[in-house]
Amino acid sequence: QVQLVESGGGLVQAGGSLRLSCAASGRTFTWYVMGWFRQAPGKERELVASIGSGGSTSYAGSVKGRFTISRDNSKNTAYLEMNSLKPEDTAVYYCAARLTIIDKYDYWGQGTQVTVSS
Repeated sequence: QVQLVESGGGLVQAGGSLRLSCAASGRTFTWYVMGWFRQAPGKERELVASIGSGGSTSYAGSVKGRFTISRDNSKNTAYLEMNSLKPEDTAVYYCAARLTIIDKYDYWGQGTQVTVSS
């Protein structure tokens, strides 16, 4: 089992920045690919960014160039740095983890609200 706890959400004006953190516990952190998802009201959950244990990253087109995912394996923590935020980035953001050999994300945090005002 892996436990994930997100922090860092909040209210920010358009053009502002936020940094989300995801603290993991329970298993060897480097076994897992870490992902950040978001879900806006009335919309499906979408994968925003992911990072492998070695640092390889992937981003959704809507956030590429504005968001940066990173991880500190010594602290068992993943981060999502969000810059140039837009009202359409408003959503609940979830941290998730999957074993590197499995496609499905099996472990989820509780979510943190990000609200971007215009």
